[in-house]
Amino acid sequence: MAKQKFPSELRFDLVSRDWVVIATGRAKRPEMFRKEKREESQVLAKDCPFCQIETQERPTAIFSNGKMADFKPTDKIPDNWTTVSIPNKYPAFVSASQLEKRREGEFFCAVNAVGFHEVVVFRDHQKSLGQLSVKKVKEVIDVYQERYLALTKEKFVEYVAIFHNHGVEAGASISHPHSQIIATPLIDIDLQKALLNSEKCFREQCRCLYCEMGKWELKNQKRIVFENEDFFVLCPFASKAAFEMIISPKKHQSHFETIKEPQKWRFAEALQSALAKLYKGLGDPAYNFYIHTPPHNQQKYDHYHWHLTILPKTATWAGFELGARMEISTIEPEKAAEYLRKQ
Repeated sequence: MAKQKFPSELRFDLVSRDWVVIATGRAKRPEMFRKEKREESQVLAKDCPFCQIETQERPTAIFSNGKMADFKPTDKIPDNWTTVSIPNKYPAFVSASQLEKRREGEFFCAVNAVGFHEVVVFRDHQKSLGQLSVKKVKEVIDVYQERYLALTKEKFVEYVAIFHNHGVEAGASISHPHSQIIATPLIDIDLQKALLNSEKCFREQCRCLYCEMGKWELKNQKRIVFENEDFFVLCPFASKAAFEMIISPKKHQSHFETIKEPQKWRFAEALQSALAKLYKGLGDPAYNFYIHTPPHNQQKYDHYHWHLTILPKTATWAGFELGARMEISTIEPEKAAEYLRKQ
């Protein structure tokens, strides 16, 4: 009997324990994801709030050409700034002296959204991260690390999220390239799942699940997009979106904030390369990326392996994805990786 050919394949994500659908029956060729250059309402630099940085909240960190400025709250912002972190003018979380809880009836509970919300702004008004030099991307990573370490010392902060929205479809309300950092008293639910599942695997097999999967991927190469001495970029086996990429350290490292100077340069090279390939190969699509790293506390997270995830906006979630919480991707990760490698 001939083997039945299915129009789709279900793939299992070992870390999240989620299933995703790789819809090979309606798969697209990689070039079909390429769009004409994204059209956005471009704000002129003279009208851009991030170009007029003195109109924003006082910076929490200022970098100039790779070096952090010795900046006091009363100082004038230096004209030669290249990357700054500033408090968000419209924050989702704000600092407070108390964490207040409120109950409503028997079933409902609320807590005031205590925390911090900052925006990391790059000087260049037009160029996205993938169009910048590795040196400039490295400076952005320096700011991420600097602010991450500072915010973890603040009261009520249990978790610090670092993320970047590129394009209107990805939630960027201002076209000037920028990242965001949010510090909260709660831990990301997806990260919690990953921590629990990787810990379970570590206890059962005495090895890091991420390291083992990384070794297999590097040996087989079919989903690898880019690699250097310290990092690799791959389209994961159970990709939740077409052209999803993950950037991961080759050697085991649980926390992002512990990366040293040489490693930051190679991380910057990997991130710049991945985003440049997206820009060239898909015609500057909208995307989100975020760093997943364990909470900065007294617990040990030897079982976890920090990484950065890039999720291009190549499709719109419909009823099945929203209702079943099962993503559908219309290109096989192997074909996506092959295409991106050539860019």
